[in-house]
Amino acid sequence: MTTTAPTSLNEKIADFLAQKRIAVAGISSSRPLPANLIYQKLKAAGYQVIAIHPTAGEFEGDQCYPNLAAVPVAIDGLVIATKPAITLDLVQQALTSGVPRIWMHESLMQAGTSVSPEAVELCRANNLCLIAGACPMMYCQPVDFGHRCMGWIMRVTGGLPN
Repeated sequence: MTTTAPTSLNEKIADFLAQKRIAVAGISSSRPLPANLIYQKLKAAGYQVIAIHPTAGEFEGDQCYPNLAAVPVAIDGLVIATKPAITLDLVQQALTSGVPRIWMHESLMQAGTSVSPEAVELCRANNLCLIAGACPMMYCQPVDFGHRCMGWIMRVTGGLPN
């Protein structure tokens, strides 16, 4: 049986959120960052969430790994919530580690993006399932009021990725 790779944004989101083991890169124990909220949301929703940070040994009592290669289990998807300059390295790590799905976080604020044009091209060239923008918290149930509003604004303004 042949399966077709998801192509629409809704299909990609449904496929990503259908996975059970998701890594989140960009967490911080010292600052409240979007990656922290995404990690917490996915964990509360029942996902096995893996924290990725180059120097943190743990995050909220869970083991934190310095990179994707250090994770001892297969990862179904990677949420990147870092500066765009770090995103390319994380995509390269994902390719090496066999991570098939990438979600590059983006918020409503211009400075709140992880999307890197070079990383997007690398994902596409290697047939990774890519969501280049938006926030998983706009789709992971139950969606809070703020993220419902953000999703609506991004839809009506054309701010959602293709």
